[in-house]
Amino acid sequence: MKKTTVSLILGSGGARGLAHIGVLQWLEENNYEIKSISGCSIGALIGGLYAAGKLDIYTEWLKSLDMLDMLKLVDLEGSSGLMKGEKLMKTLQELIGDFTIEELDIKFTAVAADINEEKEIWMNNGSLLDAIRASISLPMFFTPYNYKNRLLIDGGILNPVPIAPTFHDNTDLSIAVNLGSTKEHSIELKEKEVDKALSSKVKQYLLSMALPSSDKENMYNIANKSFDTMQSTIARMKLAAYPPDIEIKIPRKLCGILEFDRANELIEYGYAVCEHTFEKELR
Repeated sequence: MKKTTVSLILGSGGARGLAHIGVLQWLEENNYEIKSISGCSIGALIGGLYAAGKLDIYTEWLKSLDMLDMLKLVDLEGSSGLMKGEKLMKTLQELIGDFTIEELDIKFTAVAADINEEKEIWMNNGSLLDAIRASISLPMFFTPYNYKNRLLIDGGILNPVPIAPTFHDNTDLSIAVNLGSTKEHSIELKEKEVDKALSSKVKQYLLSMALPSSDKENMYNIANKSFDTMQSTIARMKLAAYPPDIEIKIPRKLCGILEFDRANELIEYGYAVCEHTFEKELR
């Protein structure tokens, strides 16, 4: 049976983006072939690793992490961002190696934003890991990244669901995964038994190192909600102007932006929402 070819657009949204893995798993199992990926932030990370054929390695590593493992990846900066990101990128390189985007079998574009020029940047050549690092530079959490003499931050600041890089693709379907939806699903995220006391202590420690205010918890929550609100609004406008063939909607209230220790549930959730979306579309 001939496979349906897909241009896949993977949006930004922190840990919610682990749902992208579940979406990719469902598409693979149901005779869809990904020919092109455009992603920003976590969408660039997941999409880039998939295009390199290394997503399974990353997924297994991610599922093995607990909160303390995550803490070991933190290299505190404390001025222009919470993390420099060097430990994370070194770990990724040790896990998967590095590739140039040109040598990938799947067309790939990572989207970031130039903080000085105030414009969107598409990265579709050069080092894959450099492009990913630039695209995930969420303000306050990661320091901006110097990429080819441009100071880049998270692409979600300007375009959280970057559909434009796929406009000229010769594929059967465009599918966008929007991590900032206000829609609530009947599908519920499975609850994981976590050490909430430990999670709270880790977050407080990071914030105490990164933020000068005494009201650090409140600053974190306000920043988090502000980014989500901004990106959700921009995503609605972009998708209304340039609607994909299919939009997979992941609610922005699904989990916290840093809850990467919930990989199993978030992947399963993405799989279930993708399946539910296609059942509705194919009726």
